Amino acid sequence: MSDEVPAPDQVPGAPHPRETVQLFGQDAAEQAFLDAYRSDRLHHGWLLTGPQGVGKATLAWRIARFLLATPPQTDGGLFGAPPPPETLEIAPDHPVSHRVLAGAEPGLAAITRSMNDQGRLRSEIVVEDVRKLGRFFGLSAADGGRRVVIVDSADEMNTSAANALLKMLEEPPARTTLLLVSHQPSRLLPTIRSRCRTLRLSPLEPAALQAALDQAGAGRSAEIAELAVLASGSVGAALRLIELDGLKLYGELLAILASLPRLDRQRALALAETAAGRNAAPRFDLLLKLIEILLARLARTGATGLPPDPEASHGEASVLTRLAPDPESGRRWAEVALTISARTRHGQAVNLDPAALVLDTVFKMQDTASWSR
Repeated sequence: MSDEVPAPDQVPGAPHPRETVQLFGQDAAEQAFLDAYRSDRLHHGWLLTGPQGVGKATLAWRIARFLLATPPQTDGGLFGAPPPPETLEIAPDHPVSHRVLAGAEPGLAAITRSMNDQGRLRSEIVVEDVRKLGRFFGLSAADGGRRVVIVDSADEMNTSAANALLKMLEEPPARTTLLLVSHQPSRLLPTIRSRCRTLRLSPLEPAALQAALDQAGAGRSAEIAELAVLASGSVGAALRLIELDGLKLYGELLAILASLPRLDRQRALALAETAAGRNAAPRFDLLLKLIEILLARLARTGATGLPPDPEASHGEASVLTRLAPDPESGRRWAEVALTISARTRHGQAVNLDPAALVLDTVFKMQDTASWSR
């Protein structure tokens, strides 16, 4: 995996979406766009939604290449109309593909978080980023061709940027398609959502996730079903789990849970130490996320009377069933999940020692397990 700092619209450890040739597991979304195109009902604004890391940006770049490389549908004159396209696929050796890959396609503009005057990446998309589109539309209008704008992610626009984009959606330039990538569409202005057609992308099933990981260069996983569970079908989350050995980390968490209510303190101390140190911040963040997942699965087991299927780690079902045997215990685990989440957020905000924060979390889980006996 590359050591380069990823772009703001790129998952760490994965190719940039413009470089990603295939999209896996999202046939329904692709077909919905193709159907709209072939029926001459191509909306000017599209909102691509779904969990982070399931292929929304990849789909946006595929649509952009398709629109820029596909001739407009006409009656074909004496020779008849060409057959309607059956796929969004554009050959890698197509001139548009080459220009998009090189960042030199005049009909395409990508809006992401930009650098500030100090050379640091901004935390949001600002109005100046959106206003640059005015120049883009002016320059690209000369050839009369199609124009495509990708905003990734639209959730990161501040209020001024969102209002500027809204004006473009209200009065879109001719032959222009705006593609808005959104992980949390509820954060967008209702007026932006109402002026876009929505394409919803779903979490990937294990086979599609493995294919996407192969494409990203992550290799084969013998535990792809467990990886898909913990990653919630997200390629980005799966890459993070692979890079930080997240499956093993979840297994350690589960082993500690299996020892409750008589806590295996040595194991708990060893786990806490992995979250400390100068370069342990990514692992600490992942550990907190895995604790959140584990607690949610405990609460679900108690509420439904059945452990989630498939397991996220070998032997998980028996541990969850023992510690969450009924709805009352499920309710307690749900409550402790909220408490732990609030504690960890506060601890991170005031820079508490990560190891101490992990141990505090484990002790809270031990207290809850004692109630489930």
